[in-house]
Amino acid sequence: MSDRDAYIRKAKAQIEQWNAEIDKLEARAREASADGEIAYRETLQDLRGKRDALEKRMEETRHSGDAAWKDLKAGMDAAWTNLSDAIENARARFR
Repeated sequence: MSDRDAYIRKAKAQIEQWNAEIDKLEARAREASADGEIAYRETLQDLRGKRDALEKRMEETRHSGDAAWKDLKAGMDAAWTNLSDAIENARARFR
């Protein structure tokens, strides 16, 4: 297995975990007051946008040539960090 394949496999597994976290936040949103639900919905929309951006980068990386994948990996790493930080912030905000 190439480094790229291992990296993408790891990214897919992490995205699945983040999807579960987003689902938990969505369940909490349904239980929140009207004002709280609005805050949850805005946060969920932001998280889903970041997740979608990461998935797009992952697909670009997966389909890139061997020479280009390392350059694309840097963009994917940035998207990964962005989503990870956003999920941690959402967890802390909505405890």
